[in-house]
Amino acid sequence: MTRQMTGARMVVQALKDQGVDTVFGYPGGAVLPIYDEIFQQNDIRHVLVRHEQGAVHAAEGYARSTGKVGVALVTSGPGATNAVTGLTDALLDSIPIVVLTGQVPTFMIGSDAFQEADTVGITRPCTKHNWLCKDTDALSETIHQAFHVARSGRPGPVLIDIPKDVQFANGEYSPPQATNTSNYQPQLKGDIESITELVEALESAERPVFYTGGGVINSGPAASQLLRELVDATDIPITSTLMGLGAYPASGKNWLGMLGMHGLYEANMAMHGCDLMINIGARFDDRITGLLDAFSPGSKKAHIDIDPSSINKVIRIDIPIVGDVGHVLEDLLKVWKARGRKTNKAAIAKWNDQVAQWRSVDCLSFKQEGKIIKPQYALQRLEALTKDHDRYITTEVGQHQMWAAQYLNFEDPNRWMTSGGLGTMGYGTPASIGAQMAHPDSLVINVAGEASWLMNMQEMGTAMQFRLPVKQFILNNERLGMVRQWQELLHGERYSHSWSEALPDFVKLAEAFGAKGIICSDPDDLDDAIMEMINYDGPVIFDCLVEKHENCFPMIPSGKPHNEMLLGEASTHDAIEAGGAVLV
Repeated sequence: MTRQMTGARMVVQALKDQGVDTVFGYPGGAVLPIYDEIFQQNDIRHVLVRHEQGAVHAAEGYARSTGKVGVALVTSGPGATNAVTGLTDALLDSIPIVVLTGQVPTFMIGSDAFQEADTVGITRPCTKHNWLCKDTDALSETIHQAFHVARSGRPGPVLIDIPKDVQFANGEYSPPQATNTSNYQPQLKGDIESITELVEALESAERPVFYTGGGVINSGPAASQLLRELVDATDIPITSTLMGLGAYPASGKNWLGMLGMHGLYEANMAMHGCDLMINIGARFDDRITGLLDAFSPGSKKAHIDIDPSSINKVIRIDIPIVGDVGHVLEDLLKVWKARGRKTNKAAIAKWNDQVAQWRSVDCLSFKQEGKIIKPQYALQRLEALTKDHDRYITTEVGQHQMWAAQYLNFEDPNRWMTSGGLGTMGYGTPASIGAQMAHPDSLVINVAGEASWLMNMQEMGTAMQFRLPVKQFILNNERLGMVRQWQELLHGERYSHSWSEALPDFVKLAEAFGAKGIICSDPDDLDDAIMEMINYDGPVIFDCLVEKHENCFPMIPSGKPHNEMLLGEASTHDAIEAGGAVLV
């Protein structure tokens, strides 16, 4: 059934029909008709950000923490171009968002009108799909299709560019159930013969490893539960990419921790030495593989992914399975159980003994001495004092991000939001706002570096306006930490522009926004200061002054295999004793 309404009203009605309750945006001339419709309703909350990049990152944080599609609304021209970084971030990390942009009227397109940009052309490379909707009658169906594309298959960002005259004009509204989505129906069920082949490989493997990614989380809670059942039943070690943390609990006995460039020693050594690698919902990112020719050289490789283009894109796969992680794991468990729940138990027990030997290296060990806070210690204490809370963590990008992944533990999916593929400095603050809007009663903490945090600090105004008690936990080393580390290790200690000059007083800055500011420089005061942050009912900027020249280890240098990691001095001897070839 259809009914007449303006294009602007169609937008709002379509969002309601898609179950949207929150939109992050910034108004401008080309979207004022839509904003006028938003003003006249109460079902959808609009969150006014301070920058369009913040709107898209907030929508990402909302989506990642809920499993739903995030929505951003921005104007034409600079509004749309400011959204490009967020769109690219969401594309690389497979985050489902819908971005609505205003456009100049159709009769002015191509005339270099005020605030005109070729939004569809600009965003084509950084969206899963985009549309320029010139027909009001087609607008509602386009929006419903956009939500379908964003959430289906490998999730990702989509964009709809809506000219202003289309918003004013009347047209026929079509509800979601009348929308034809048959032209995009990704394969959900995996090939049963390939699944059976994987089960056969699993039954005989002597040194198997599960390598999981964000695709497990994107598939939904059932996929994480099936993964846990499979790991616990087979007693096979499991590691994860940065994006997959929480799919398997950090407290699980088979957990190896994160792998990759700054992954744990035991995870990287297991990946290097396994004879069966089962990739579940990960894309063989270069930060994971390291030197391609030396990546897990002796293993048979299986890859479960809903995106066919990911199969054999980077690494040659022996057992490819295209399908949704949840569906494939369900069938894999059924086949494995029907065949008698067999594994090579003696060999796997020996393999787990080797893993335990690698784990005993304790590659994350550090010494907290003196009166300067080690960044590892700051995050260790943050974990201890917040782990029992209903907690969501976002991060900025840099050393602090890697330390957060190493020292904070996640028991459930959708609790960890970080910029993985694009590595977007400025992601964390708006993402924390999106997560806090979705979970108003939860503890939301953004782990930041001072340089990254300054990139979108204006969003503290959004936090204050909407009374969002987000906690900004800044590890302040007065350096572009990861840049400085690479310059030290790889560029002859030539520190070209890696100092954070002219930093603000973060306490005064917090107070200028109306938030609470806390500064801590003494490890003896850290616990009390963290508790003060947690207990404060409102936004907090926590300025944690840490060791300025601390490096983030373990680290696989560029061009090196997994078994040639740089470790901190405390772990090097133990690693060599445990059978690892370690560069020092």
